[in-house]
Amino acid sequence: MDISWQDRHHSELSAPQLYALLALRCDVFIVEQNCPYLDVDGQDLVADNRHILGMRGDELVAYARILTPADATAPVAIGRVIVSASARGLNLGNRLMEQALRSCEQHWPGRGVYLSAQAHLQDFYGRLGFQAVGEIYLEDNIPHIEMRK
Repeated sequence: MDISWQDRHHSELSAPQLYALLALRCDVFIVEQNCPYLDVDGQDLVADNRHILGMRGDELVAYARILTPADATAPVAIGRVIVSASARGLNLGNRLMEQALRSCEQHWPGRGVYLSAQAHLQDFYGRLGFQAVGEIYLEDNIPHIEMRK
């Protein structure tokens, strides 16, 4: 599968790109997972936050959001990691996370990386070098665990 990867500062997102990423997040995190929550949380267009877009032609099939560290010692946070239903089973999750980690190192070299993983994906993130910290907790009624690399 030919995927073109884009690493965009939020100021570089076009209106169609922003619409596509918000639509994909809504389709999966809210509709598919039957989890009503406020996805548009005010973090998409602030600081030096970045967006990793995996495009198959004109279709957004993979996405992750990277949040600017809160201060000089805080880790970079990766979130909203998603592969569209139409592209699952094609190893895009690994490729997406490789792109996100590369972006973290490029823009915030030497920083730790943090994510809040859905608990059933702990092994997936573990294979990428993340380690669980703390206990499993409920976020929007879905079991999650904090992980750091």
